[in-house]
Amino acid sequence: MEPLSTHTGKCLPLPRSNVDTDQIIPAEHCRSLYRTGYAGALFARWRSDPGFVLEQPERSGATVLLAGPHFATGSSREHAVWALRDWGFAAVIAPSFGDIFGRNALKNGLLAVTLPEPDVAWLLQHAEEDAEFEATVDLLHCRVSAGGRSWDFDIDGRARRMLLAGHDDITATLTREADIAAHEKSRRPWLPVLTPGMAPVPAESG
Repeated sequence: MEPLSTHTGKCLPLPRSNVDTDQIIPAEHCRSLYRTGYAGALFARWRSDPGFVLEQPERSGATVLLAGPHFATGSSREHAVWALRDWGFAAVIAPSFGDIFGRNALKNGLLAVTLPEPDVAWLLQHAEEDAEFEATVDLLHCRVSAGGRSWDFDIDGRARRMLLAGHDDITATLTREADIAAHEKSRRPWLPVLTPGMAPVPAESG
C-alpha cells in the first residue's frame, strides 16, 4: 500500500443512510480475490440512473466520499473497500460505519473517518452546492479541514501507524522477518518449525 499521511481532494456527496456493502458492490461482481478491477462495479445498480452523483461529469476526480450514517453495513466483503479504492477514493467521512467495513478499510488503505452527524451534514451541504468543494484529511494530526473549518477525529493507534507507513498485515509481518527467523532458531527441536528447511536447535544435554 502507498503511505497515507495527508490527502486533499474533491468531495463527493452521498447523503444516504444505511448504505450496505451490497449497494456499494453487488454480490455478482465479487468473483475475484484480487484487489483491483472493481471501479466499474462501484454502486453498479444505482449508476443506471444518469442522475446518480457518481455519473455527473462535474463530480469526476472526487477522492473524498461523504456519506450518511451507518455507511457500509451488512456483509464482510472486502470488495466494498477495494471498489472504493479502485474508483479513486482515499477517504470516506461519515457519522458511523459498519464495524467490519471500518476495519477492512483501514487494513486496505482507505481512511474511514467518523465525525459527528451535524458536521458531516455541514460538509454534505457544501459539497452538494459546490462540485469543487475540497476537504483535507490529515492523518498526522487526525484532523479534517474544509471550508475554513476543522474537526479532530479518533482512529485506532495501530491502524494509524500502518496507514502512515503504507503497511498491510503481511508487509508489517515481513518487516520483522529477521526477528522471526531468530526466534525460530531458538526453539527446541520438538516444537513446530514455521520456516521450512530451518535446522532445529540441538537439544541441551542433561
